Amino acid sequence: MKYVYILESLDRLHFYVGITDDLRARWAKHNAGEVPHTSKFGPWRLKTYVAFSNAKQAVAFERCLKSASGRAFAKKRL
Repeated sequence: MKYVYILESLDRLHFYVGITDDLRARWAKHNAGEVPHTSKFGPWRLKTYVAFSNAKQAVAFERCLKSASGRAFAKKRL
């Protein structure tokens, strides 16, 4: 199972989109400051996630969410 997730900083100013096999462990790493890109903006809350059984679909959805139109979609709908 692949998970595409969106994290939101507690101040609601920063968002992060990622993909993982183990959502709980990855979220814990973000909050522990072990991920360089997110370490300075934590703590993080899990805004939403989508589970995929197909890895290619998960990667495609993550790429979509990281695009300008995908970010707009996520802010409005997710």
